[in-house]
Amino acid sequence: MIIYTRPGCHLCEEAKEAICAAQCFDHFKLKEINIETDAELLEWYREDIPVIMIDGIEAFRHRVNAREFKARILGRI
Repeated sequence: MIIYTRPGCHLCEEAKEAICAAQCFDHFKLKEINIETDAELLEWYREDIPVIMIDGIEAFRHRVNAREFKARILGRI
């Protein structure tokens, strides 16, 4: 699972809190990518973050609900 973020993004922080609240860390490995470290990612996602990818498919953009996140993670097993 990948979360595209950038420093100072309050929605990114809220998304990470929702992911933690889902309490299913044993079912995925989280990779956080700062879009500011890659010009192409910055162009794609500039103000459209966070973006959460599960198995290479966009699952969430902007807001993450802990219950829905957990359902998606557990549904892929």
